[in-house]
Amino acid sequence: MNSEAMDSLSILIDKIWPKIKKKHLFPQIPAPMVMESEEAVAIEMKGKQIMVNPWICEKLGQVMPKEDVVESLLDHGTSHYTYCPWDFNTHIALYSEVKKVIKDPEMVKCATGYFMDIVANTYCIKEKETKIPELYKYLDNWDSTIGSRKLDMAIFSLYQKIWGIDLNISGYDDIANRLSRIPYLDKTRWKKSIKSFSRTILCLLEVEKQEKESGNNQQNIMGEHGLSNYSGEEIEAGLRDFAGRTSSIEEFKEIISDFEDELKDLGVGNTSGMGRGKGEPIDADMLFYMKLAENYSIPIKMVPMEKNGFLHPYSHSPWEVGKPFEDIDIWTSFGKIIPGITQIWNKREGEVFGEIEGTPDCVIVIDSSGSMVNPTVNLSYAVLGAGCASDAYLRSESKVAVYNFSDANAGGKELLDFTTNRKDIYRTICRYFGGGTNLRLKDLESLRTKSKTDIFIITDMQISNLKKVIDYLSDIDNRITTVYIGNDNRFIKRFKGAVKEMQNISVYSVNKKEDIPKIVLGKIKDYFNVNPV
Repeated sequence: MNSEAMDSLSILIDKIWPKIKKKHLFPQIPAPMVMESEEAVAIEMKGKQIMVNPWICEKLGQVMPKEDVVESLLDHGTSHYTYCPWDFNTHIALYSEVKKVIKDPEMVKCATGYFMDIVANTYCIKEKETKIPELYKYLDNWDSTIGSRKLDMAIFSLYQKIWGIDLNISGYDDIANRLSRIPYLDKTRWKKSIKSFSRTILCLLEVEKQEKESGNNQQNIMGEHGLSNYSGEEIEAGLRDFAGRTSSIEEFKEIISDFEDELKDLGVGNTSGMGRGKGEPIDADMLFYMKLAENYSIPIKMVPMEKNGFLHPYSHSPWEVGKPFEDIDIWTSFGKIIPGITQIWNKREGEVFGEIEGTPDCVIVIDSSGSMVNPTVNLSYAVLGAGCASDAYLRSESKVAVYNFSDANAGGKELLDFTTNRKDIYRTICRYFGGGTNLRLKDLESLRTKSKTDIFIITDMQISNLKKVIDYLSDIDNRITTVYIGNDNRFIKRFKGAVKEMQNISVYSVNKKEDIPKIVLGKIKDYFNVNPV
């Protein structure tokens, strides 16, 4: 394609784009651009940027007005951004529903893309004035292989039926009839609809896959709908929401695996500390708990204020004879020593946050013994709770250390020194030893004494040296938040009974995700000595 033709198309896009923006109620997306390479698709979308294929516009411009070609392509692309999928959350939600019907990732991507095309096109035809039907009627003028591609012909036949426009398609009435019963424009039923859609076209998807494997590289003529349509920030937020919607770590990991190459290219995970940059491997386990933890907010009690013994001025009052001259504020008294006019400073004792200012650092102590859930297989409330606690301290600009233990005396342990690196913190929290349960107190002491810290312990309390742990906690004055997983057992009852009189230890129970926001970090019991549990 010569530069003159590309410049001509660019001028045409600039002319038509204001009309498209007005038609679609001024969407917040950049002006479309001309595709520089001769791709086999009519339109491409990356980072909300619509790219139009000049070669295809030239070919279709021979059978329909070129302005109509460009307008219909822009209508199609804009409808994706304004209606379906609208955002990454919707895209990944639809994709995950197809995964329940089809396991092959490429077939799932294909089915999801065609469904979104049908919704976007049909919405535009119903709600706007558009030339999209004419575009589909003449698409075979630039790609003569369309007639042999059964999946495309089935979709075109569906369009012919639901749009009520003759597209010169025949021979696909049965599948078009079944597809036409799906309520594509009912957003509340999209999840159910896309599963029905996928089941109906499954046999055609298999044929398409076989064609590709034989070297016939077919693809959606309106372009593939990958994650490159979205910004890295949008994907990060969408993964957070998806982790919150699903309780299955396996489902989350499957989605990450399916899109791993695209996510790596976009550097997703890097902004959260999960990767070192574009192209780096993504740890799906860590990413799952990191994104899930972002959905929760646990409050931290500030360190109590202490009197510092120093007086400082805080308000004025009239000077009277007998009051000290050194407290006179000469700036507000105009240099005059006159009762009733001269102003004197009132002073009071200052307050500070004890030895450290603000929120203390925290040592996270997490039990990863065999009686705890393996976080890489099932949702671990222990890992999630530890992640939420870590995030709370990191948001307060404090540092976090981690002591992950199983049978610590036998080497089943990992210690992470104080850091703000989320990747290192989550990597250590997510490690699973699966052995016995013995907490080596020298390890905890080595971290505790490095800083005036809070301590967060999460376990099922089935610790073999529980008495020594209780005695140790009784002798230190750190603020201690203890969380136990599961129902009360003799170990938990023993622990709660032993610490019930200790002002610096709070105990919480977590049996479900919803229990986590009830935790208050660094809580000191009130005068009535009431336990949170």
